[in-house]
Amino acid sequence: MGALSFGAPLVLAGLLALPAIWWLLRLTPPRPQTEAFPPLRILERVLRREETPARSPWWLTLLRLLLAALVILALAAPILNPRESALSGNGPVVVMLDNGWASARDWDDRRSAAEDLIREAGEAGRPVSLVLTAEDAGNDTAPVEAATALERLAAAEPRPIASDRAAAATRLSAVLGGQGGASLAYLSDGLDGGGMEAAAETLRALSPSQAILYAPPVGTLAGLTRAENATDALVVDAVRPESETGPATYQLRALDAQEREIGRAPLAFAVGATTAQARFTIPVELRNDVARIERDGINDAASVRLVDDSFQRRRVALVSGEAADLAQPLLSPLYYITRALEPFADLVRAGSADLGTAIPALVEQRPSVIVLADIGVLPDAATQALNGFLENGGTLVRFAGPRLAASTAEDPLVPVRLRGGERQLGGALSWSEPQRVAPIADGSPFAGITVPADVTVSRQILAEPSADLSDRTWASLADGTPIVTAAARGAGTIVLFHTTAEATWSNLPISGAFVDMLRRIVSLSRGAVGTDGGTAETSLPPYRVMDGTARLVQPGPDIRPLVLADGAAPLPSLQNPPGLYGTAEGYRALNLLETDAVLRPLPALDLGAPIVTRAYGTAGATDLTPWLFAGAVALFALDALALLWLHGGFARLRRGFGRRAAPAALVLGLSLAAAIGTQSERAHAQDTPSPAAMATQGLEGVDAARAIEATETTHLAYVETGDAATDEISRQGLDGLSQFIASKTALEPGAPMAVDIATDELSFYPILYWPIHASAPMPSQEAISRVDAYMKQGGTVLFDVEGDAMGDLSGQTVSAGQRRLRDILADLDIPPLEPVPADHVLTKAFYIMDSFPGRHTGSDLWVESLVRSADAEARPASAGDGVSSIMITSNDFASAWAVDGNGLFVFPTDNADPSQREYAYRAGVNIVMYVLTGNYKADQVHVPALLERLGQ
Repeated sequence: MGALSFGAPLVLAGLLALPAIWWLLRLTPPRPQTEAFPPLRILERVLRREETPARSPWWLTLLRLLLAALVILALAAPILNPRESALSGNGPVVVMLDNGWASARDWDDRRSAAEDLIREAGEAGRPVSLVLTAEDAGNDTAPVEAATALERLAAAEPRPIASDRAAAATRLSAVLGGQGGASLAYLSDGLDGGGMEAAAETLRALSPSQAILYAPPVGTLAGLTRAENATDALVVDAVRPESETGPATYQLRALDAQEREIGRAPLAFAVGATTAQARFTIPVELRNDVARIERDGINDAASVRLVDDSFQRRRVALVSGEAADLAQPLLSPLYYITRALEPFADLVRAGSADLGTAIPALVEQRPSVIVLADIGVLPDAATQALNGFLENGGTLVRFAGPRLAASTAEDPLVPVRLRGGERQLGGALSWSEPQRVAPIADGSPFAGITVPADVTVSRQILAEPSADLSDRTWASLADGTPIVTAAARGAGTIVLFHTTAEATWSNLPISGAFVDMLRRIVSLSRGAVGTDGGTAETSLPPYRVMDGTARLVQPGPDIRPLVLADGAAPLPSLQNPPGLYGTAEGYRALNLLETDAVLRPLPALDLGAPIVTRAYGTAGATDLTPWLFAGAVALFALDALALLWLHGGFARLRRGFGRRAAPAALVLGLSLAAAIGTQSERAHAQDTPSPAAMATQGLEGVDAARAIEATETTHLAYVETGDAATDEISRQGLDGLSQFIASKTALEPGAPMAVDIATDELSFYPILYWPIHASAPMPSQEAISRVDAYMKQGGTVLFDVEGDAMGDLSGQTVSAGQRRLRDILADLDIPPLEPVPADHVLTKAFYIMDSFPGRHTGSDLWVESLVRSADAEARPASAGDGVSSIMITSNDFASAWAVDGNGLFVFPTDNADPSQREYAYRAGVNIVMYVLTGNYKADQVHVPALLERLGQ
């Protein structure tokens, strides 16, 4: 009927039934309206004349007739502007069908168009050659009858790989054997590639009589090219065809291995841009569970990005033995480690300086790697936690430093036995010049990392020679001594760098090789597929592969293992489709698009005959069936409303609403009152701080009154030893020193405070005076761990030992007090010590002094040893990197400072000369000023004044 056709024209005979329907509707009256009458009204209408039933209104009858007509027309499948015949000529028909990844989005329309062409060829008695461009050489392209071609088409499916048009055209040319006059119908996916130019040249050689091209729009195509688990988000890169320049936004979903949605993110293409980036701002714990990222509602292989274990952002825990005051950016052991790992790992730091609690807490966070930077002594709780971490497959990375070098105890958490002390230029084990790092051996896990020639090491900790030392060496110096060693421990690994993590012992940490080494260690940690950086060829069996609709399915018998050469995977193919290769314990993801993939639209083609362009599906033709059904549904709704009105339904609804309005209003009012009351209670509850809120501010278990008293002003503190006489001497001594400081300086300290190191908060006090007596009870491990944390957080402990003068701390002849000190220091992570040198800031902090006497004068004052700079001899004060966390003497400072309630000295000094007590007070002032102000006296601005006074 002109531009209108019907798929089922016989159904139109149903229109003849419309008069009968009209007659039935006219004879059927509407249902009588029911009304409630009072009794008197009923009596008035007892006697009534006989009436005939009313008929349906004319407009209701017309409405129902129109409804019936629309249903009949819809069942007849009307189509506006139907397609005309596509084929001409009488030669064979070639249907070349793209079934690559881009065909999955409209595969049904593509197959429907191919069916129409094949059926039309069958009606004309012409043979059909069906060519699928994403199949291998085994695909039969020989001309067959239409019925056989339809069977092959029904078995065809989209593939998750790119089409190879050149190979498909070559197979077709070989089958046709130069026979010309064929009708060529190319059903493309709208994208360029797959050897399109070579395929077009081969097709032109067939001299087709006609050419039909199906080229769908590619505006909605977009492929995911990269997924990175970045520092703050999961970042996904995408690309779209170059022909698209308008803005477009799509939704991406992140799914776990059970296909549960973890997060969503928009993928927005800007105007004129062919690339875009989406960011999933979800916690790292959830990001590590991501197994698949896909476009919402799209089922092609390019819209999916599979990830494997190497995608998981490793959690790396960092622990430093450096004190808080020493943690200056470029001098901190963790600075270079953080800069190297931060871009691709989730870094967590110890929440407390108390290693006995901090390390077990870090292990509970399940990191892949724990890094210990210059920690010599570990508490028992930390050692047990690290042993469990290693047994469960963790990786422990340790860096040497002064503390590890000073440790005399046998350390079980190192891969090799270490020699005591350190090897340094000018030391007992000295070099004539700094040593370079030797090239990395091929068998080392660091293989492939190039160390620059200017990387040198001037200090290191040596490993004891052993039979297996070479097997445990990952990197060594030019002289053969190991610089990085490792050993398996349980299911885990211990790695030791025999130099520091900052640039004082070596310039390795400021080189790119250091970054590569750390990243290699992290990539080899628990959960990684061991193919990164490898040079050998590796074969991984197929675990799950992707089908044409981007679903992961069991691999078929024709899927081959994935061969990785030099750590790189081959391009996806029918034998290696995108998917997961390996086992459930560890696998490698193979994705369709590479990071530099480009999508180009199909260019203008020359197929040897004039090209007629057609569209898939019903483009150009309009199916009126859904519109007619929609109109019928709308008329049915109008009919229902009309019946409701005629039967008085609206009036009953109004009366029912009136009866229910009052109870509903009452319920609403009560609900609002209850909500207001609850909100008031919550507001009142928020005015009262909870214990949990106080705990979040670090005040849990702290006496508030004592904390206020300790922080209102500066207080000197002493450790309670349990001996009342000793504690009284400490109190009197610090009281006398505080009075002297107030009289000589701008500082006015408060009264000295006693501290129980096992329970009291230590961070309120800048210095702790700790008298060591052999008769005092030994502190607990927990108490010593708290002191160690206090020292790492910037506090200083002054140990005053009972007994003989402090000579060489490593000497064999010691007093009982010194033996007790050794027991305490054995559980503390401290660096090497030295007597205060003449150029130390401590000798010039307030008074210029060359010794630090107390009641006695025979002992040196020991502090952390400093690394001397090149210009140390030319400077009057050597600049350390902060304040020494430990001082040791046996000069009995407290007795020299002690005064009673009348301000009289309690104890005499060894020397009757009163200047000794004056110098003891000056020593105390210098110690306090040094602790409070650090190394400011070493600044260049003080040099002229210091030189002048030293000259005097």
